[in-house]
Amino acid sequence: MRARVIEEECIGDGTCVDECPEVFEMRDDGLAHVIADPVPPEAEEKCRSACENCPVDAIELEE
Repeated sequence: MRARVIEEECIGDGTCVDECPEVFEMRDDGLAHVIADPVPPEAEEKCRSACENCPVDAIELEE
């Protein structure tokens, strides 16, 4: 699985980082960024949850 943050959509809410810090981090630009590509198998469930709970649907997953 691969995750991608759509930077034009991201509002820097940080929900993804709270739910899955193994895959996402906040940077100085105030946006979330993917730090694990591909997503580690043990983090896939948390990554899906982070995607589902993003308030602006700024995360895309590729299975």
